[in-house]
Amino acid sequence: MTEISDQTQKLAPAVERFILHWGDLGGQWGVNRSVAQIHALLYLSDKPLAAEDIAGTLGIARSNVSNSLKELAAWNLIRRVPVMGERRDFFVAETDLWEMVTRIAAGRKEREIDPALKALRECVAEAEGDPRVGAVASRRLKAMLDFTQTLDGWYAQMLNVPHNTLAKLIRLGGRIVRYLPVKSEP
Repeated sequence: MTEISDQTQKLAPAVERFILHWGDLGGQWGVNRSVAQIHALLYLSDKPLAAEDIAGTLGIARSNVSNSLKELAAWNLIRRVPVMGERRDFFVAETDLWEMVTRIAAGRKEREIDPALKALRECVAEAEGDPRVGAVASRRLKAMLDFTQTLDGWYAQMLNVPHNTLAKLIRLGGRIVRYLPVKSEP
């Protein structure tokens, strides 16, 4: 089936609302709406789902479901699982929120931060040997590289912090500054 079905399976209103909202959020994050909606459905599902079930439940084309499942698998957010007596492929989502966020962060770092760092390093190196690059542009490129490298280093350190400790740090919010030495800004 490659056409959108008019026979979508009925979802509870709260589940439908979450799926639609997650799809909208996905669009704001640069993720295809269908990909995000499928992820939301699998995340809330209490059992593995086949692609046909996903297409029927969400009312989207089977081909779109297949491509979306491949993308979610590439992000390591879903996995294929065997179901006794079934020849079809079934899928489940990662349901540990910390693991899910860690995988999304790793994917975004790989696709966005790493290429940005590479480009910034190249730009800074190229600017140093070019007299046509003014002092302001050179300083700003170096500042952006330093900032991005700092974030990259922080990310690498946070990967080694246990989830329960990280949760405590997050809950501290702005109060964390109480534990830092007081320094005056230059």
